[in-house]
Amino acid sequence: MSNEEPKFAVEEVAEVNAPRRARVDDIPEPAEETAAEKLERKRDYLEGFLAAKPEAVSPAEPGGDIYEGVIAALKEIFDPEIPVNIYDLGLIYGVDVSDESDVTVTMTLTTPHCPVAESMPGEVELRVSSVPGVRDAEVNLVWDPAWDPAKMSDEAKLELGML
Repeated sequence: MSNEEPKFAVEEVAEVNAPRRARVDDIPEPAEETAAEKLERKRDYLEGFLAAKPEAVSPAEPGGDIYEGVIAALKEIFDPEIPVNIYDLGLIYGVDVSDESDVTVTMTLTTPHCPVAESMPGEVELRVSSVPGVRDAEVNLVWDPAWDPAKMSDEAKLELGML
């Protein structure tokens, strides 16, 4: 084994030069600002951005007038046993607005034996049909998937002391 040649070469050096540091010599010196210039309002790069409405949003899509009007109407309907609106309570599973401004709301109730099982869908239909721009409203009451407290919004959980 000692008669074999080494598989790598070893080179001894006295010192290693440090790599050159990165330098940026081309930056011009900033001009001195006067006191008035320092107090002057600088250009706001987000000016108008936050106030701008989304472009080409259909009234039937989220962000559109009809859709948002329906959501606002649903948030005005409160469960008689729980002091939270039915939207934040998680009873609304879907809001579909057609191109002809027909609205279909898919919803459930907390239990099939809910005391408002007969009247709540009618109230939802009445409130949704009163939203400006809605041509017709339909409510589909479903039991699958079943409602559970996990479907509630954080606002509803906070209102009920569950957070």
